[in-house]
Amino acid sequence: MGLAQHSPLLEVVDLGKRFEERAGRGGALPVIAGMSFVVHEGEFVTLLGPSGSGKSTLLNIIAQIDGLTEGTIRFRGEQILGKDTSKLDPGWRCQIGYVTQSDNLLPWRRLQENLLLPLHAQGRTGPTALERVSELIEMMGLCGFERYYPHELSGGMRKRASLARTLVYDPPVILMDEPFGALDALTRAQLHDDLLRLWSSKRKTILFVTHDVAEAIALGDRLLVLSRLPARVVAEHVVDLPRPRRAGDLLTQPGFAQLYARIHESLG
Repeated sequence: MGLAQHSPLLEVVDLGKRFEERAGRGGALPVIAGMSFVVHEGEFVTLLGPSGSGKSTLLNIIAQIDGLTEGTIRFRGEQILGKDTSKLDPGWRCQIGYVTQSDNLLPWRRLQENLLLPLHAQGRTGPTALERVSELIEMMGLCGFERYYPHELSGGMRKRASLARTLVYDPPVILMDEPFGALDALTRAQLHDDLLRLWSSKRKTILFVTHDVAEAIALGDRLLVLSRLPARVVAEHVVDLPRPRRAGDLLTQPGFAQLYARIHESLG
């Protein structure tokens, strides 16, 4: 695809994050130190690391939910976050979407109303907003459930709704923090296929955090491995298995076992 020939969409440069000393918790805790990587337009990058290796903290910083201690975050060449940034802008001008581990659907709002919420927050109301929501409800296989409350939906349906709510305002970058971790294997495999289908059609730029090697391979163009704390990138693997790629067929794909072994080794 020649991604390296183009300017990065997202750049993490010499990133450092330290949680300051608190009473009863000892000294300052360095969570991230000297982390640098780039993500290109339309690329699906998976981020893999041990539990507690700062993966969620990293996404929170990119999304400007949390600040950084050192380094910079750049978007299309513009610095959007640095250690001197005085005020955080979560989602940075609606350019960065974030799908967290929890679906975060509002329990008192029906499915359609939950999906309309980001558009209404931007002042986008009326028929165009409804058309956009209806399109995504159909795309995510949720037709017929528009008037259902979150507690009336299955876990997989809530995850689809959460992804649709992020896609509805069309951010060019989507961060995903282990969104399928709590689901059963069959539902998870189906959501992998759904996500890959959506990514192939919309070509969004995705940074997807996981601790599952097979999931990282199934989804990604490129896989970054993080160290234990303080986290830094210790390995990069290009996933050259052919697309379209189905998670359930990986075991029979030539080259999968060798790639899995190399990644597992780099995890230490």
